[in-house]
Amino acid sequence: VQLQASGGGLVQAGGSLRLSCAASGHYGMGWFRQAPGKEREFVASISWPGRSTDYARSVKGRFTISRDNTKNTAYLQMNSLKPEDTAVYYCAASNWYTVGNTRSHYNHWGQGTQVTVSS
Repeated sequence: VQLQASGGGLVQAGGSLRLSCAASGHYGMGWFRQAPGKEREFVASISWPGRSTDYARSVKGRFTISRDNTKNTAYLQMNSLKPEDTAVYYCAASNWYTVGNTRSHYNHWGQGTQVTVSS
């Protein structure tokens, strides 16, 4: 499956961005991020068709993952952004329909999109 992530950019602290990831088919979807010099880390996950979600503690209450199955697209709405949210964000798809917070849960990865939050 080809994953196409979009929506990254430069935003001031406290601002918002919405990332999108197009993926045809029935998959559990996830978002990860990787800052320079750091490991890729879990951000959020949503099951198929969307009843369950999971979030990293660092983004809970600020980020919302959702999906529109009619458009084969998953979203990550990011509010109250902080400079420490700066990273390349990757979307991923899992053949398992459940949520998952580990990289091994996912079979397919998209190219990343850069999110930069200025202070």
